[in-house]
Amino acid sequence: MARNKYILLAALFGASVLADQGSKYLAVAHLTRDFAEHGVQGVGQQLAHFYGDRNLDGDPRTEPDLRTPPVAVLNDFWHFKYVENPGAAWGLLGSLPENLRLPFFHLVSIAAVTFILVFYRRTKPEQRYVQVALAFVLGGAVGNYLDRVIRGYVIDFVDWHWYQDPRMHWPTFNVADAFICVGVGMLLLEGVVTKRAPKAEVLGALGELKTDRPS
Repeated sequence: MARNKYILLAALFGASVLADQGSKYLAVAHLTRDFAEHGVQGVGQQLAHFYGDRNLDGDPRTEPDLRTPPVAVLNDFWHFKYVENPGAAWGLLGSLPENLRLPFFHLVSIAAVTFILVFYRRTKPEQRYVQVALAFVLGGAVGNYLDRVIRGYVIDFVDWHWYQDPRMHWPTFNVADAFICVGVGMLLLEGVVTKRAPKAEVLGALGELKTDRPS
């Protein structure tokens, strides 16, 4: 039984990391001119360039800006737009010098992965819901951490907004962020349900006592 939970972790973790990295590769392929600009063809060459080039959009260095216009999924609501985010969520800490920012994110990422693995190890075999949630969070965390190790920034491309109102513009995110949010949301929901369960059991027991009381 204990072995099964690690098989589950490996499967969901692997799938989430592949989904994240694959979607970022597609973002570079379809939302930038990087591959065409450097003359790389075929999936093999493109993947090698994807993991070897630290400046995929050509900006703000001496190269031209290689980003293409955003692609609308739902006009005024949802676009695919290539963004390189050196910071955390909402671009936090993105303005820090690289020699401070990168060590900080390495430390935070390693600490987060360690905490998740320790937490997962302590889960019981029947806690499948919690195990799935932790696997999603782990996959998302590692997906973004790979970006930071390879390039020093995270690739974002999902852009949600409400028309042109800057107050209703969700920060651009990626598939790894989505896995983290889903996993954390599942854990929060589990916490709420777990706290309510004892109350339900007590109320049920009281109901049985009332039913068993002699008339």
